[in-house]
Amino acid sequence: MTAKKSELIIGVLFILAAGTAIIGLNLYNPILKDSNYLINGPEHANQVILGALMELILVVSAVGTSTTMFPILRKYNETIALWHICFRFLEAIIITVGIISVLSLLTLCKEFTTIASPNIASFEASGTVLKAIHDWTFLLGPNFMLGINTIMYSYIFYKSKLVPRFIPILGMTGSALIFLAALLEMFGVITQISIWGAILSLPIFANEMILAVWLIVKGFNESALTSLSEIKKST
Repeated sequence: MTAKKSELIIGVLFILAAGTAIIGLNLYNPILKDSNYLINGPEHANQVILGALMELILVVSAVGTSTTMFPILRKYNETIALWHICFRFLEAIIITVGIISVLSLLTLCKEFTTIASPNIASFEASGTVLKAIHDWTFLLGPNFMLGINTIMYSYIFYKSKLVPRFIPILGMTGSALIFLAALLEMFGVITQISIWGAILSLPIFANEMILAVWLIVKGFNESALTSLSEIKKST
């Protein structure tokens, strides 16, 4: 794959991942936010399934960015490049578990509405567990693991000068903030969907969008790519 094609694919996948993540989460609202989700959930089944489809596209996009980046990142540091691709796969797996929990919750709702005299307490308990699984995967995947992944490729971009240094600096700053947000959420200091959560996640979102546009429009620094290729050949 040529460098130009890689740059375009990486940029498009970053934008696709961000867009589908936002759309997917909002489409889940009828089943995750509605207090009467056991009754009302089946009415929005297609919407919830569409949300799951959006997140599946997110999973594919996340894996796609890491695998497309790998040949470029490994020219500078193969170990970090391998860590990046492994942790990105782990992020994708965690998100997939969250998707399964939401679809299982939808099945639970359908079952609730078809039974003549359901045990409400039992269904509510099961629903609470499935919601908790989604919430934890949402925290560990798009927050915790995302912070680890971003700091890896941002570090290589900063050291290699493949892109202007303000982009990886924003990436490393965003990584630290989203990682902090994950820790604060884990210990109950802030909630996952909150003003503080949005503020702490804004820099990493801005980094991904700026990087995506830069790669699509400008691409990697050609002289830096050449230098990396020469270093790789010499080793």
